[in-house]
Formats: sequence, C-alpha cells, structure tokens
Amino acid sequence: MRTVIFRTVAPYLTSLMVLFSIFVLLRGHNDPGGGFIGGLIAASAFAIYGIACGVPATRRALYFHPMAISGSGLFLAALSGLLSIVYGVPFLTGLWTSFGFLGVEVDISTVMFFDIGVYLVVVGAITSIALALEERELP
Repeated sequence: MRTVIFRTVAPYLTSLMVLFSIFVLLRGHNDPGGGFIGGLIAASAFAIYGIACGVPATRRALYFHPMAISGSGLFLAALSGLLSIVYGVPFLTGLWTSFGFLGVEVDISTVMFFDIGVYLVVVGAITSIALALEERELP
C-alpha cells in the first residue's frame, strides 16, 4: 500500500499525530489521556510512516533506536518514583515545585515526569514491535 498519495500524506499525518499525542500526554493530568494513550497515538503515527515510507526511513526519522527510547522512559519513570524516597515520603508520591518562565509561574511535578516516562516506554516498545513486523513483510 505504497501509493503516491499515501506516501505524500504520511509525513504530514505523522507529524500531526505526534503533536496530538503530546497534547494528550500533557492534558492527561486533569482530563482523560496521559502517557499511555499518548504513547499509543505516537506509536501509531510511526507505524503509518513505516507503512508508507519503509522501515529504514522510519528508523532514520526516529534518530534513536526504539528500545533506547523505551529504556530512557523506564529510567525517567523510576527516577521520578525514587525522588519521593529522597524526600522521605512513600514511593511514587507526587512532589510539586514551581518556577518562573517568561514571567509566568510554571508548576511541575514528579507525576508529570512519570507520565512522560510511560509515554516514552510505550512509544519505544510499540514502535519496536511495529517496525519488526513491517520488516518481515511478504513481497
């Protein structure tokens, strides 16, 4: 299914889906969504790109190996949980802080970093599986 129209539209569709997945990731703290659903949307975007442009082009677009992305996400999620132990509270307890950025007070939390870690784990694992399946495609 590598038609001219699909190959032309796939990069734009992929970038829109990745942007939407980041929106779902960041929105997930107050509304439905979060790291898992956002990661599935991003992995679907890379699968579409792989179907349209091929696995080598998708691997070049990802820049990092999908399992390295997954490993860094797992490290970030574990680190966000361990940070609470450093402060003497139970594992995975949310810690909040704020800082000023361009005159606006921005609140960040370990919960957000855990969600980003889950996002990266899902993107890396599902993309790795999808690319492995696409490489075994029959002629």
